[in-house]
Amino acid sequence: MKNAVGRDIPDFLLTGGREVYQGKNYMDGKYLQKAAPRTRRYEKPQESKLVDSIAQALRDCGAKDGMTFSFHHHLRDGDYVVNMVMAAAIDELGLTDLTIAATSLGSAHDPIAAYIEAGKVVGIQTSGIRGRMGEVVSAGKLKTPAVIRSHGGRPRAIEGGEVHIDIAFVAAPTSDCVGNCRGVGGKSDCGSMGYAMSDAKYADHVVVVTDCLVDFPNMPASVEAIDVDAVVVVDSIGNPRKIASAAARISQNPRDLMMAENVAKVIASTPYFRDGFSFQTGVGGPSLAANLFLEQYMDQRGIKMGWAIGGICGPMVELLKKGKVGKVIDVQDFDLDAVNSIHRTPGHYEMSASQYANPANKGAMVNKLDFVVLAALEIDTGFNVNVLTGSDGVLRGAPGGHPDTAAGSKVCIIVTPLTRGRMATVCEHVVTVTTPGDCVDVLVTDYGIAVNPLRPDLTECLDNAGIPHVDIEELKEKAYALVGRPDDLAWEDQVVAVLEARDGTILDVVRKIRPYSPEE
Repeated sequence: MKNAVGRDIPDFLLTGGREVYQGKNYMDGKYLQKAAPRTRRYEKPQESKLVDSIAQALRDCGAKDGMTFSFHHHLRDGDYVVNMVMAAAIDELGLTDLTIAATSLGSAHDPIAAYIEAGKVVGIQTSGIRGRMGEVVSAGKLKTPAVIRSHGGRPRAIEGGEVHIDIAFVAAPTSDCVGNCRGVGGKSDCGSMGYAMSDAKYADHVVVVTDCLVDFPNMPASVEAIDVDAVVVVDSIGNPRKIASAAARISQNPRDLMMAENVAKVIASTPYFRDGFSFQTGVGGPSLAANLFLEQYMDQRGIKMGWAIGGICGPMVELLKKGKVGKVIDVQDFDLDAVNSIHRTPGHYEMSASQYANPANKGAMVNKLDFVVLAALEIDTGFNVNVLTGSDGVLRGAPGGHPDTAAGSKVCIIVTPLTRGRMATVCEHVVTVTTPGDCVDVLVTDYGIAVNPLRPDLTECLDNAGIPHVDIEELKEKAYALVGRPDDLAWEDQVVAVLEARDGTILDVVRKIRPYSPEE
């Protein structure tokens, strides 16, 4: 069956009431019955929940074959906890047929690929999948198709009972002896712990893994002891210096700065750019650089930003400290400037992933956004965006909050160069649709600006401001003129990953790439 973005979804995936994507507001107003978390009661006073090892915590929580373990990725490429837990479960306890439900997975988790190949890990549910694990899943070696969800789609699925977490593992920079834990303090400070909150509330069991035990009570707690079964102290939960990636820094490239300036011009041309406006930016270099130019327009007009949300980086923290934004509400920190700000800078607050972007609650923060500026690996002439698969079809990215903020904001701006290396970024059809085109409003490239035909009001804004723009087809043809049209990828029938839209409908699938044959 074809969905609203023209992707053919196999019938075998449409069982149990599952539907194909039918538009960004298709599920609006429909009821979701929340799953009731199963809680093991502790009525007698407990002096401590400390246990000697992760293996012992697994035993105490009744770990067995076929379970689903969840993880959060606030330490990003510096995380050690996923690998430690899976080694304890598989190598020490001999467990098999396990599913990993993580907020994101990266190259730090390359060792998990071997467990997939050995058939010990049979399921992956995540937003991001990169590195060796992405290659192994793309090669069809995972027993079941990976399920890819956005940062808002994940808490929706957990709260609705679509994802049942047997044991949630919380990597905590600090914890007390009963499990009140925070993302600040100690030697592995990660800042916000917003992604761990839904897991802790809905999992059958919760294990806090920390490398810094502090006095009781460790307050205010991001994850509270009332949800925690065990606390394990290890030498190190990760390397916080690896939280930031190269993409999370403001670009000094003249091309990127030119695009960033044009993003700010587009924003300033709209009626939503007014005192108290709300804003989120992605972590790509041009996206972050837009903050600099936006500040100039704010100064010219004598206005301030009311609030900003998202994964937070240093540039937004600087605006907060200058008094140019009222509040910063934070689900994840992307660099150490943000880590060092949350809970320390007045007006910098933590929030859960559900509060941030869950489309199935009564008002996620993304639904109040005026503007979001996002990057893209690819964008096609239908304004569909891919941030998940490379040009070779291999899983090497993450939807993250991209689809959530695009759908919720009044103006979603994609900023990307027209080409990268020998690949056209603006193309006929993206490899994988991760953010549907009905959620994307404006494209800014180094060769021009295009407005989605669904937004004639924004076209009028740009015209009134004297900002030139072109049809996206023209940008596509320019890209192909520069680097040529790519050959179509050759796919096998096997589905290796299912991409859910944020509302739970099926947006796209990723199939196994057919190996190259010299005879072809």
